[in-house]
Amino acid sequence: MSQAPVNNSSPILDIKNLKTYFFLEKSTVRALDGVNLTLNRKTTLGLVGESGCGKSIMAMSVMRLIQSPPGKIVAGEINLHRKGGQEVVDLVKLDQYGAEMRDIRGREIAIVFQEPMTSLNPLYTIGDQIAEAVQAHRKVGRKEALDRALEMLNKVQISAPKQRLGEYQHQLSGGMRQRVMIALALSCNPSILIADEPTTALDVTVQAQILDLMNKLQQDFDTSIIMITHNLGVVSQMAAEVAVMYLGKIVEYAATPELFHNPLHPYTVGLLNSVPVLGRKDKKALVPIKGMVPTPTSIPPGCPFEPRCPRAMDICRNQQPTLREVQPGHQVSCWLYGES
Repeated sequence: MSQAPVNNSSPILDIKNLKTYFFLEKSTVRALDGVNLTLNRKTTLGLVGESGCGKSIMAMSVMRLIQSPPGKIVAGEINLHRKGGQEVVDLVKLDQYGAEMRDIRGREIAIVFQEPMTSLNPLYTIGDQIAEAVQAHRKVGRKEALDRALEMLNKVQISAPKQRLGEYQHQLSGGMRQRVMIALALSCNPSILIADEPTTALDVTVQAQILDLMNKLQQDFDTSIIMITHNLGVVSQMAAEVAVMYLGKIVEYAATPELFHNPLHPYTVGLLNSVPVLGRKDKKALVPIKGMVPTPTSIPPGCPFEPRCPRAMDICRNQQPTLREVQPGHQVSCWLYGES
């Protein structure tokens, strides 16, 4: 499987100091707490971390799908660079229910959710659902929309595409449903595709097919992809750059080969040490990360990883490090690498 090439020519999505909080009756959950990310054109950015670290909230924030109340984007920018970068729109400033944001969803930014069984409508055929999305963003009739639906099902290499147009989601396998979700997401040629755990619950063979398909479609459609996953193997195959998240913050950011060969943050090192490697010559046992992820309502005052970190220092308990560049193109949020 070929890895997407690094292309630093220009950003298409620039996220600055993004904070998404959930205001509960007795506490506040800081799901995203000052996130900075840049997605470059025609590349794939991997977003990795344990369950509950904020990866899916990031996707929902970009799509402006955070339900309020209790959730709210309280600070930051989500800058979408349109028309080759000549026009920049801060999505945070748009009405999430307004016409402009509804037009951006699907036409310019699309998402593939991790569970197609709950994302596809069981009352409508596959053809109707894709055609509806096409008609929502293009001035075409129903026949043209269904023709586009058939074209997209062919693109995602689903078997018997004409037959699938008239079928319902319960009649398809898990792999087929995921292909339908990809076809639906790409039906209006969006510039950005957010893939939230797109291979979850699929067997290994189907996972590989879906990832190969996404690589091919990225080249065909010139799409920029944010690949959200906890699977480091997926990241190594798909992403040009990787951002590692922990408790609502980015703790490390680097090009994929650099991150895998020279991880700096103790959390990243822990993630890599806990992954089995086929063909490994030594018999070194896997090393799990000790402890548990703190609850979002009781985050430590210093570095959020400090309670689990084997290299924690006194400063880690009291002061939060900030994300800073310690090597060219390699950013880390850790006191081991000097003051911010």
